[in-house]
Order: sequence, then structure tokens, then C-alpha cells
Amino acid sequence: MGDPHPKLEAHAVTRTFGRGAKAVAALGPVDLRIAPGEFTCIVGPSGCGKSTLLRIAAGLLKPSRGELKIRTTAQRPAAMIFQDYGIYDWKTVQANVRFGLDVHLKVLPTPDALPLLAKGDIDAQWAAPEAAVMNGITSGFTIKWAAGNFSPDPQSKSGLWVKLKKGEHADHVPMAGRKLGTMIGKGSVISYPMGKALKKHGGGLDKIQFQQLGSADVLTALQNGGTDSAWLLDPVWRKVDGDKRYAFLGGQPQGEPLGGLLFGPDLLTEDPDAGVALLRAYIRTVNTYFAGDYKADKAFVSELAKLLKTDEAVLRSTPSLRMDWEIRSGTTDRLQDAYEAAGVTEGDKVPEEKAVDRKLYGEAVGHK
Repeated sequence: MGDPHPKLEAHAVTRTFGRGAKAVAALGPVDLRIAPGEFTCIVGPSGCGKSTLLRIAAGLLKPSRGELKIRTTAQRPAAMIFQDYGIYDWKTVQANVRFGLDVHLKVLPTPDALPLLAKGDIDAQWAAPEAAVMNGITSGFTIKWAAGNFSPDPQSKSGLWVKLKKGEHADHVPMAGRKLGTMIGKGSVISYPMGKALKKHGGGLDKIQFQQLGSADVLTALQNGGTDSAWLLDPVWRKVDGDKRYAFLGGQPQGEPLGGLLFGPDLLTEDPDAGVALLRAYIRTVNTYFAGDYKADKAFVSELAKLLKTDEAVLRSTPSLRMDWEIRSGTTDRLQDAYEAAGVTEGDKVPEEKAVDRKLYGEAVGHK
């Protein structure tokens, strides 16, 4: 019998890359026990899974099945030494670390980006499951929502504001027939919380007049009487907050992200491991810099203001967003109900399983 308390123990470890007909069984099943202080060599022909096993042991890969344990109190129990030179002497340390991980960004409107995402010309899109996305899936695009982005802070009042008429109060404002100014179209995900807020006050997306305006004109129109309600975003709503002539009627639901990362066929089916890697890097990066009340960090806010080309005081005037990656069950159904009410849908409702992929996120964060 071997050591009853091995340093490393692997049981039925397997690793498969890819899915479906293109899946490649790279390793296993493997059983292995290494005692404390034991010197072990893993030998075999090229492609037999040696490097894959070592990467699993080092924590760089997760096994598809089985379990590998290293008994230690060290925070990082394993290290990786490459068999060939793994750095470029003409690059800085930072550049070497980033090499191979760089993401090329393109700024495109959603209608322009969707066909490129569906064809594989771009791999992922930072966007939201808008009506255009759902209509694209209906028409045959292979696109899925892979991760959420954020939920509003409970103190946020980004959302539907109304200018009160004589005798009205915030508890009940008859919204049917009102003119609503917004820089966001009916096909935006904001249609869902907007419709929810309107229904509380006798309105609805089909019972108001939309007036789409430029970002600088939405507040001006509300204040000057051009519209009698408006959807105000951060930090614009601070201009009317506390003014008794205006009332806040509701915003994005708490704990329900309405945007995030959309994946096309390349990351969903052709190379899902790359999709997992992108999600893991994306989540770790955002969690590092935007954890908790990140706006309490003055130095960080100062740098963020420079990047966004905005005033620090304006940035600090609204609460920090709450980063939230998990897509809630039923969100795509609720969004599509709003799109139908707004008259911007094409065809039947897209089932959630056709619009959402939770498997890649689950693997990225270690859910089983």
C-alpha cells in the first residue's frame, strides 16, 4: 500500500477539449498518488497528456472529470517551469505576462456588431440582449448571453422621472398619455424596467408617447416642459433629485443584470475553452478594480475620471455599481415581453436556453 496521506492524489482525472464532434480527449482517466518527498517523472509520447496533467496539478486547468488534490498549507502549492524559453527578452515583464492575452477592442453600434459576431468576425460583444439581439437569434444567428455585468446600488435613482402636475404626488402619478423623453430607443433593455415603472402608475409602453432625444436634451426637455417625464441616467438624475417638483418612479430592478458579454459561435462551440478563459480574465479584472464601493478610493476615481474624460466630482456624485455576473432565470422572457409591448419584436419569443449560455460562466468561476 502507498502512503496513507499522499502529497498529491489524482482520481479518475480526465480532460477533454472542445465539445460535440470536435471534442478531443487529451487525458485520462488517470489515477496517481505521490508521497511527500517522492521524486516523480511523468514520461510518455508526445500528445499523451503529460503537459495537460501538469497544468491541472498547477491549477491552470480544471479537469473535465475526476479530482486532483495537493495536500499543503501553501497558498500557491505549485509552479510551472516551461520546457522551452517562455519569455521574450525584448519585451518588458508586463508585456511578457500580457503576451497572448491581449484583447483587440472595436467600438461598434449593436446593429453593426451583431452580424460580425454571428459570422465569427468578432468573438464577443460587450452589450445587452436588446430587441435587435433577440430578433437576430430568431433569424438564425448563433449568439448567446454568457455573463451579466452589474446591478444598480439601492441608492441609485437612475430611471424614470416625472415632472409633477398640480395636486400630484410621488405615490401615484397617472402616466397614461404622457410624453416621455429618452435617449434610448424602444428596443433597449431599459424598456423592461421602464414598462414596469409605468404600469405601477397606470401607464405602459403602449400608453405613452416616446420622444427620442440627444443625451444633452433629455433633461432640458423635462425642465422646460417639452416632455413631462424622462428616463434619466447617471449622473443626470442628480440635477433634479431633491427638487419637490419632480418624482422618481423607478429604475432597473435590484439584483438583475440587464447586460454583459454576448458570445458568438467561435467561443460558444468552436473554442469554448477560450470563452472560459476570456470570462475568467474579464471577471477577475473587473472584480480587482471595481470591488465593493470602488468610488471610495480617491486615487482610483481620479484615474477613472481621466479615462472616461469626465469630472471627478461628477463621477463621485452617484453610487458605485454592483458587479453581478449571474444571469437571472426569466430575464430574457421579461425583456421580450417589454419588446412586444413596445412593438419591436419579430417572430415568436426566443426560449431562454437558445438565448443564454450559463455553462461557460459556471466553468470560469468554478461552479459544478
